[in-house]
Amino acid sequence: MRNLFLAIPIVVIAIGGSTACATKKFVRTSVGEVNDKVDSLGRSLEETQERTRQNEAKIGDVDQRAQAAAGQARQAADAANSAAGQASNTANSAVAKADAVDKASKRIVFEVVLNEDQGNFKFGKTDLPDEAKARLDEMITKIKADPKGAYFEIEGHTDDVGAQEVNQRLGLERAEAVKMYLYEKHQIPLHKMNVLSYGEDKPVSPNKTKAGRAQNRRVVIKVLA
Repeated sequence: MRNLFLAIPIVVIAIGGSTACATKKFVRTSVGEVNDKVDSLGRSLEETQERTRQNEAKIGDVDQRAQAAAGQARQAADAANSAAGQASNTANSAVAKADAVDKASKRIVFEVVLNEDQGNFKFGKTDLPDEAKARLDEMITKIKADPKGAYFEIEGHTDDVGAQEVNQRLGLERAEAVKMYLYEKHQIPLHKMNVLSYGEDKPVSPNKTKAGRAQNRRVVIKVLA
């Protein structure tokens, strides 16, 4: 029996020692697996960071190329606009020269003067009176009876009362009133009419008298053919 009691502790110690060894081994195994996972995650993180850096570099390169392409597109658009502007200016210049040549080759075949002295434009006014309209209607009737591809030059004039710039504008507005009447009432093409203002610069009578100023407030319509 005594020998039995002695054997039991030995067995317990043996079992305890075996359990302790197994536990340490399990811990070492678990720690190793955790370390492996940590290492794997670390490598995965580094790879992800590297891919991110590479993608950022690619994105930066794409942005630079896009900006360069946009800059080139803007330059091309600016160049095209400039070329179009130059072409337009050239065309306008050519048209102006053609008109000038055409006008220079024409001669005055008819002339109408509308002024206050004849019951037309009043002082400081730009409205086209009925008497002036009647004279314009008569002019058009005569021109249509003998059509010659007429061209109209409409001059606005004033007296010297008031500021020069005001008279310049007043003369232009009077000439424009005649132009619009011819266009709206008689369908004269706008490109067949040229309007200009001389203001007070070309008087036909001295501005010292009321009658003289009345004669200077006028619109002259020259019909060229």
